[in-house]
Amino acid sequence: MPSLFASYLRVYEPLTAFDRDRQDFWRRYVAEGRAVAPLEGPGRQRTAVIEALGAGWTRLPDLPDEAYVLETDDTLLVCPWNLRIRVAEAALSAREGVPPVLADAFVPPILAGQAKAVVDEWRSGARVLEHGVPRVHEQIATWGVPLRWFVLFEAEERDHVTVPGRRALRYRTEISKSRRRASRALSVLRKTVGEVPITEAVEEAARWLEEFHPRSMVELDYGGLVDLLSDETLAADDSPQLVATGLTGLAKGEADEASAAYDRLVARWRAVQLLERCN
Repeated sequence: MPSLFASYLRVYEPLTAFDRDRQDFWRRYVAEGRAVAPLEGPGRQRTAVIEALGAGWTRLPDLPDEAYVLETDDTLLVCPWNLRIRVAEAALSAREGVPPVLADAFVPPILAGQAKAVVDEWRSGARVLEHGVPRVHEQIATWGVPLRWFVLFEAEERDHVTVPGRRALRYRTEISKSRRRASRALSVLRKTVGEVPITEAVEEAARWLEEFHPRSMVELDYGGLVDLLSDETLAADDSPQLVATGLTGLAKGEADEASAAYDRLVARWRAVQLLERCN
């Protein structure tokens, strides 16, 4: 399976975050060995979404419940895929920038209406209020990592693997730590630069984290991006530290320090984003 050049921000929740039926389901799911490895998951998700949007669909299909699973010494944590929302978003995206006749051929209006209802419900948080179900557990970014994600982690939380047949880079931490870091970053940004796009982006990330159980784990996975980066680049990655340095500089009023860290970070990830245009 070719790499999907994307990064992933995931939240793994303990079973106690789910109702009794879902807890039983996820226990059976793990016991039966059905949990999907993060290395295989993106390809399987993409296949499921594409197949779900086949020609002739007039309703959003029922999709199997799948998840990534994280097992610690005393806790089982689950990151559900929420594929129904993924399919709904993909259906709406397929209609964008396309003449109406073609859009209706690819995604019929009745399906588009259902997709919009699903996405609107998710964005409004209605399911959280009515059912206590958190929002989507995984966010995806193609050809790079959103800078706001680095706010949630520290350098020592990195897990770097380069062995024959497997290369990976991820950061993982307790959600309580990520929430504190997001809160501190938001405070610094509001005091120093005001309500600019980066402040709004960090605020959005902070709100998203609040939807989950307090004993959850948060993970930033570089996913297929590792195939765009050399072993040396992966080993030297200090993106969370650059963000922390920039925020510290802002808090101390040291604009040059903050600007230097920001410029290094942006240049690093812009180089990755430009690879999308390579042929």
